[in-house]
Amino acid sequence: MTEVRDVETGRRPTGFTQDELGWVPWVEPIQLADANSDQLALLEGARGESPYFRLLARNAEVLAERSANDKDIFYSREGLTRAERELAATVTSRTNGCEYCASVHSRFTSHLSKRTDDVQRLLDEGVTVRIDDRWDAIIDFTTALAAQPPRAGEAELGRLRELGFSDSDIHDLVLSTASFSWANRMMLSLGEPETSGA
Repeated sequence: MTEVRDVETGRRPTGFTQDELGWVPWVEPIQLADANSDQLALLEGARGESPYFRLLARNAEVLAERSANDKDIFYSREGLTRAERELAATVTSRTNGCEYCASVHSRFTSHLSKRTDDVQRLLDEGVTVRIDDRWDAIIDFTTALAAQPPRAGEAELGRLRELGFSDSDIHDLVLSTASFSWANRMMLSLGEPETSGA
């Protein structure tokens, strides 16, 4: 059995970043050599190199559902733009304190929106940052929805509607936020991030 190591002192991120991070599991991931056909089918390509996906592959049925859910939420061609879905995932991860997920989805947000500096301000200043009307409304709604307990209400919804968000757009924001509220808790309870190159 492979020993699962803790992140060494000095290799923990010192804050939220768009840099690529590693992730160290506290529970041993499956090794590709030991994976069955169902598990291998879910670990094709880069996923096979990821300790997170190799860990989730211990329950192939759940990973299959999680993957389908993720694809439906983030890659639908209708409703909210992909960049704004990724923004919601970034805000949720920032709210929940998940440095790893925030790093991944802030990079997606920056790439898709071409607003790297604004995304970095969100990471640096937190969810009280003010950027522009549309992003502020997304940030405020997502933050309120991701709170424990959720506190999103008429004020946040009304602001979105005033800015032209449709029911479909709001639905996409809810799904992105809910999905990453769950994903963050998985990441935070199963391991911890480390700086790349470790």
